Amino acid sequence: MRAEVTVKENYEFRRIYRKGRSAVSPCMVVYCQKNRQGRSRLGVTVSTKLGHAVVRNRVRRRLREIYRLNREHMVPGYDVIVVARTRAAAAPYRRLEREYLSLLNKLELSREERP
Repeated sequence: MRAEVTVKENYEFRRIYRKGRSAVSPCMVVYCQKNRQGRSRLGVTVSTKLGHAVVRNRVRRRLREIYRLNREHMVPGYDVIVVARTRAAAAPYRRLEREYLSLLNKLELSREERP
């Protein structure tokens, strides 16, 4: 993922946590806030509670891929932060994708209603 489409700076994460909207599922929490750039950006947070680096990186890769594959179904112009919860480490890919899409629907970031 290119650097221009990711949220990297700590102050950006704090701003989105503080002022953005959120939705919760058993495997992840999604925060979002409208930005002025006209394109969506992604930030992923994975705690050390999930496991060793290999496990955390696998979860991070899966979440980035889910975002990449579903980006065209999202409303553009939002900063999205996905915080992985402990259950995400053992969850299959399809469950993570299903939960991500349902959270997008809750936050009204999905262009069309998807199951």
